[in-house]
Amino acid sequence: MQALTDTLLPIVNTINGYLSDYILVFLLMGAGLYFSFKTKFVQVRCFGEGMKRVFGNLTLSGKKHESGMSSFQALATAIAAQVGTGNIVGASGAILTGGPGAIFWMWIIAFFGMATIYAEAVLAQKTRVKNEDGQYLGGPVYYIRTAFQGSLGKFLAAFFAIAIILALGFTGCMVQSNSIGSTFSTAFGVPSWIVGIILVAVCGFIFVGGVQRLASVTEKLVPLMAAVFLLGGVVVLIARIQYVPATFGMIFKYAFQPQAIVGGAFGTALKAAISQGAKRGLFSNEAGMGSTPHAHALANVKEPHEQGCVAMIGVFIDTFVVLTLNSLVVICTLYTPDGPLAAGYTGEVVNVLNNTNLAQSAFGVVFGADLGAKFVAVALFFFAFSTILGWNMFGKVNTEYLFGKKGVTVYTIISLIFIFLGTTTSSDLVWALSDMFNQLMVLPNVIGLVGCTALVVSLTKFKK
Repeated sequence: MQALTDTLLPIVNTINGYLSDYILVFLLMGAGLYFSFKTKFVQVRCFGEGMKRVFGNLTLSGKKHESGMSSFQALATAIAAQVGTGNIVGASGAILTGGPGAIFWMWIIAFFGMATIYAEAVLAQKTRVKNEDGQYLGGPVYYIRTAFQGSLGKFLAAFFAIAIILALGFTGCMVQSNSIGSTFSTAFGVPSWIVGIILVAVCGFIFVGGVQRLASVTEKLVPLMAAVFLLGGVVVLIARIQYVPATFGMIFKYAFQPQAIVGGAFGTALKAAISQGAKRGLFSNEAGMGSTPHAHALANVKEPHEQGCVAMIGVFIDTFVVLTLNSLVVICTLYTPDGPLAAGYTGEVVNVLNNTNLAQSAFGVVFGADLGAKFVAVALFFFAFSTILGWNMFGKVNTEYLFGKKGVTVYTIISLIFIFLGTTTSSDLVWALSDMFNQLMVLPNVIGLVGCTALVVSLTKFKK
């Protein structure tokens, strides 16, 4: 196994390097800019409408639907997938590699990504279908086939379906469960294999219950986990209030002068900051990746535009609220003059801090090392657990597209095996493969979105 890892890891890392540094940034920014102009900046015009639709009728006990979900349940399922290790582990890795300025580029990606996810959601609503059980199915494979009727559409849809099953259903869930197992082992001393057994049992119970059970769990879990994490972050920021202005200053300064904190030549450092912001921003809010449209397709709304507005708020909550709060906590505790990373990620610090324990160390500055580790472990458990639920459902939709209902049971069993393996083994290759398939999903998804431009514009509401 180690020999296979040693052989494949450099190859996968090289592919990831080209994808994130040269292709992904241009695709995400290009798609975001394109749909921003095509929709006349719907993320600005309809932001208030989206907030009203999300919080105007907020409920944690939505009624059951014979098919699909309520708009809020669909959003909760989407956020469950979005708010995961990318917000804690991913953001920490971006800051370590690209400096605090990487957060600025995450913001830029997310702002334009709100227009992209609007397009994804309205198309998922418009092109969804009902299966033989009367349940809605929707997502990129269906709007890709709408954009391209012939063999090209079949190829792109199949390519996307395979990539998302591997990226989210298998390796992605393994990455999420690995974060749960490692943080619980560090914080509470619980053996990872015990965490794995419990996680598989709970996930299996929810998976078997289908969309209705998933919706019932996510609509309660997502608001609760977000509130607890935000409260903890606010406590840290209040305790370090004197450093908050300088923290924002570092984000903007190092966005354009990253070499001052990460070292190296200006061009190399700037590329690292932007690519880390793009790659980790994608892994965090998933706008343009084609994952969350599967959830938004299930919403029972009067017209696609309504769910498009709701989908934008999911990106806003994920990046501008949860991810930003975690980043502010990390920077205002570890990058300030009294922090271990004030001079950058160099020297002996490299052997002590990494993307997995960075947030725990940051919260530990205020809460104490032990309580800080436990707080992040609990938060990460709920974040990663909710992501596993959402990602499994997205992979299931595409499994049914490729193989029909008969393939779903096999898919579920394999995904549970990967979840358990993730808690007991840590592999750089798995993380690298997850990154690669995540990025490969963007290619057919963006092509499908652009191919449906006229349909997106026709579904968008413009003020007269």
